[in-house]
Amino acid sequence: MIHIPVLKSQTLQIFSLLSEGTLIDCTLGFGGHTQALLQAHPQLQIIGIDQDEVAREYCKTHLPQERVQILEGNFSEQISNALKIAKSPIVGVLADIGVSSLQLDDLSRGFGFSSPTLDMRMDRSNPLDASKVVNHYPKLELEKIFREYGEIRESKKMAELIVNAREKKSFQSAFELSSLLEKHFKKNKIHPATLAFQAIRIEVNNELGVLESLLSSLYQAKLTNTIIAIISFHSLEDRIIKNTFREWEKSCICPAEVMRCECGNNHSRGKILTKKPLIATPEEIKANPRSRSAKLRAFEFGNDNAK
Repeated sequence: MIHIPVLKSQTLQIFSLLSEGTLIDCTLGFGGHTQALLQAHPQLQIIGIDQDEVAREYCKTHLPQERVQILEGNFSEQISNALKIAKSPIVGVLADIGVSSLQLDDLSRGFGFSSPTLDMRMDRSNPLDASKVVNHYPKLELEKIFREYGEIRESKKMAELIVNAREKKSFQSAFELSSLLEKHFKKNKIHPATLAFQAIRIEVNNELGVLESLLSSLYQAKLTNTIIAIISFHSLEDRIIKNTFREWEKSCICPAEVMRCECGNNHSRGKILTKKPLIATPEEIKANPRSRSAKLRAFEFGNDNAK
């Protein structure tokens, strides 16, 4: 099984000054980032979180268990547990948000355009899958998902097209859905179904909600001397991360209409380490085309955030 971790060198760069302590890999996947970090930092311990059973079982046999502890579940649910069970100070938190390449390539998971299923669940115990969204969501709800999660201009047309089609025959596969969209929408730089599949996947996995929950948990944990690095793959996630890091860095939190600072101007929780996101090099994109949309942003919680 070959797994290429996205932005591996950039991730190692962000965490280059680590020595000992515990790093939480919120999206362990098939262990690519964790393996690289373990090799780079011989004294580092890692707590890995993943909701995918296949990924967890793979890591149990391919990662050194004396240095890696694996938790089952979504990172938004398990991050608080990981923070509690760490046996040494938390020096880093890494999250690679999105679907792994191996999930995308596994046709049985229903993520790809040619998949014979319509699933898209990262956690296969999740009661909501793509089939339920596509075949049972009301037209207005589908339109909202396409507009907000896919930023699709023709969201109304797309929702109506799907509803009209499913009245004749429900969608059984991702291939049926992608073929329908390909027939009725222009093909520019990307496949016409790309943003629709993104929107449905976000809805099924509550991707924006779990990201916001993770960020909230990290803020409330009052971490010190801890580097937070998050890799995202589309503008909605990147916007949330960027804006959150900006809020964390603010020293003055007074309302904009206040003429003079009244808050004490000492509320900064740390500093942004990436003024611009780190992105893949041309060489990485050539080797792994899916890395072209990846962006890494990092923030470091400082010493005085135990307020």
